[in-house]
Amino acid sequence: PVLKNANTLSFSQIEKSIADMVTKTKTKSLTIDDLTGGTFTITNGGVFGSMFSTPILNHPQVGILGMHTIKKKPVVIETKQGDTIGIRSMMFLSIGFDHRLVDGAGGAKFVETVQKNLENMDLEHLF
Repeated sequence: PVLKNANTLSFSQIEKSIADMVTKTKTKSLTIDDLTGGTFTITNGGVFGSMFSTPILNHPQVGILGMHTIKKKPVVIETKQGDTIGIRSMMFLSIGFDHRLVDGAGGAKFVETVQKNLENMDLEHLF
């Protein structure tokens, strides 16, 4: 299903819209309009335990972001006092996009922006 005009919605509005789409899906009341008009897809293979995959773009959409399972991993933590190794919850992201519309640098920059937003999200003021 397509969440229309997602760029104009708050996080809580997006959450409500997704819940509405889930209800429509379960009650088999989705319409053609609910399934068309998308420009970008977010897919979450992580709910099935996927560590990494390459999502396939649905034409005529411009891009698709793959979000994968979150697992605790040892990582290098850089500080002013020096590097240390710690355990952090980590998730791989992958992106597929139409190279006729987006170049590789733009796609990589987008994933970097998503990463920074996820790492610095203020959950207390999200709603």
